[in-house]
Amino acid sequence: MAINSTPSGLSGKTARDENFPVASFLLPKRMRSHVMAFYAFARTADDIADSSSLNSNEKISQLDAMENILLGGGKEGDDNFQVSLAMRQSLSQSGVSAIYCRDLLKAFRQDANKNTYASWDELMNYCSLSAAPVGRYLITLSSGNPPIDARIDFGSSDALCAALQILNHIQDMKEDYIKLGRVYLPADWMAEEGVSISDLDATQMSPALKKVTHRALVKVDGLLDDAAPLAKMLQPGALGREAGGIRKIATQLSGRLKNSDPVATRVELGKVQSIFWFLFGAVRG
Repeated sequence: MAINSTPSGLSGKTARDENFPVASFLLPKRMRSHVMAFYAFARTADDIADSSSLNSNEKISQLDAMENILLGGGKEGDDNFQVSLAMRQSLSQSGVSAIYCRDLLKAFRQDANKNTYASWDELMNYCSLSAAPVGRYLITLSSGNPPIDARIDFGSSDALCAALQILNHIQDMKEDYIKLGRVYLPADWMAEEGVSISDLDATQMSPALKKVTHRALVKVDGLLDDAAPLAKMLQPGALGREAGGIRKIATQLSGRLKNSDPVATRVELGKVQSIFWFLFGAVRG
């Protein structure tokens, strides 16, 4: 569904590898280059935060350098100069504030130093930096800065973005723990159910971990309910159809995760299924 698969950052992951469409064909051409610049910037910063070859101080130093370039500083020899310069130029052309990029950098700095979350509320606070800025950026890019349509608020968008973030965390919970030492499940829920941290490195999901995961997915379903008005808020227009399609994919993925074992194997929708549900949601809202 992506219009571009240009590699960025350290992982080699591209827009084609994401769970959800990046700059899909539904978006007008004038938006796509800006969206891809934003994606490349976010992907590069995410890869820095997840790097196994950098220590925390080195990660933060590189993220700080990206912000410096974004805001007009830096020089061509700096790490990640081109992707940050491209984002700076995109913001200048579109008139969108740098705040959404800067909030993402705050989340990635947090990833460099923080591995666990005490509660659901703390996890939602993280999502307000790691996920919500994506939706806010897209709405602002589409509608003006601030959004020119008074019906549009960011609450439904924030809910959708948080739901997508948590779904990704549940998909990747074993890999996140093994490779990064991170756990994006609320520690208080894990303690209540008697989940051991070693449960994340097992061959299959323990009953206790399944209860915690199910509890998180019920919360995700609530967020998706909160996100339901978004497609109509953004209509008429391509972004409204995109929001409806992405929400439908998320709903299907949540259901699959409830009935599968993401510790035993990666749980995801196939490409054909994703395209089908995206188009279904784009039409139905």
